[in-house]
Amino acid sequence: MSGPYSTSGVAGAKLGTFDEPANVHARLAQMAMAIWPARAIYAAARLAIPDHLAQSPVHVDELSRLTGTHAPSLRRLLRALASCGVVSEVSGERFGLTRLGDALRSDAPGSARALVLTIAGDWQWSAWGNFLYSLKTGQSGLVKSTGYDLFSYLSAHPDDRVCFNRAMIGIHGAELSAAANAYHFDVFGSIVDVGGGTGTLLMEILETAPHARGVLFDLPETAKEARKAVVAEELSDRFAISEGDFFKAVPPGHDCYILAHVLHDWTDEDAVKILQNCRQAISPQGRLLIIEAVLPEGDVPHHGKLMDLLMLTVTGGVERTRQEFSRLLNAAGFTLRRV
Repeated sequence: MSGPYSTSGVAGAKLGTFDEPANVHARLAQMAMAIWPARAIYAAARLAIPDHLAQSPVHVDELSRLTGTHAPSLRRLLRALASCGVVSEVSGERFGLTRLGDALRSDAPGSARALVLTIAGDWQWSAWGNFLYSLKTGQSGLVKSTGYDLFSYLSAHPDDRVCFNRAMIGIHGAELSAAANAYHFDVFGSIVDVGGGTGTLLMEILETAPHARGVLFDLPETAKEARKAVVAEELSDRFAISEGDFFKAVPPGHDCYILAHVLHDWTDEDAVKILQNCRQAISPQGRLLIIEAVLPEGDVPHHGKLMDLLMLTVTGGVERTRQEFSRLLNAAGFTLRRV
C-alpha cells in the first residue's frame, strides 16, 4: 500500500544514478526519515531496553512490565529496532540483543548510550524545534525552548550534565591517543587543558610527557566530577584541578594551553574573549594548541558542516575553516603556525 511516507519503489531506484528523479526523491526521503531511527534508538536507550536484554532474550510482555510501557506499542518499537539491527526476535515475541544493541547498554564501553540520550534526547529535540528561529535570528534554539544557554542548562540539570560529559568522552574517545601523539608535549613543563571536562585528554597527554605537570581548568560543577574520576596513581602528583570561568581568566604562567572542542561552542566574539585570556596567561615562549574540526572549503563533504547546524541551534556556536580560525587567532594576538 502506498501513502505519504511509503518507501515502495526505493529498492528499484538504486539501479540508476543519483541524478535520476526517482533516486533524487529516494535520497531526500532517506535524509528526512533519519529522525525515525534517531527517536527509536533514543527510546531504547531511555527505557534501558538493552540492559534488560543483556543476559538473555525477554518476552515482550515481561519487557513491557520492566519498562512501564504499553505492550502492543513496545512490540512495534522492538520490531522497528529489529529492522535496524539493534535487537532480534529470536522466537515468538521474545527479543534478544544484537552486537549493535549491546553497545547501547549503560555499562558498555564507549558511552554510546550517553551519546544517544544527549544527541537524540528531549532537551536537544526541543532546540531543533526552533531551528527556523535560529536561522532567522542567529540565536540559540535551546535558549528559546528552555530559557537556558547550553552550559547554564547543564548546570541546572545535573543528570543531563553527567550524561553530556560521558557522551563527550565517548564521541571523542578515539582521538585521545591520536591527539596525544600528534605533538611533542614532552617539551613543556606545564600544560593547561582549558575547559577540559573530566580530564581524559589531559591524562592521556601526561602519559606521553612524563616530566610535565597538568592543570585541568573548568567550571566548578565539571571540576567536581573530574575529582571523582579515577586518576592513575603515577599521575596524581602531576595532575591538578582548577575551577573558574574562562571568560574571566585562565591559570597564568604555563607553557602550553589546550582548547579541545571549546571554541566551536561559542560565537566569534566570545571565542576571541577566551583566546585573549589565554594570550594574557601564556608564558612568553608558550604554545596554544586547538583541537577542533577544520571545515574544508567548497562543496567537500565533512561531518562538521552538519555539526555546524547543531552548534547554531543548541550552543549558539560555530564550526570554522582554517581561514576563519586564523582570523580569530589574529584578533586575540596569536599567529596560526600550522594545522
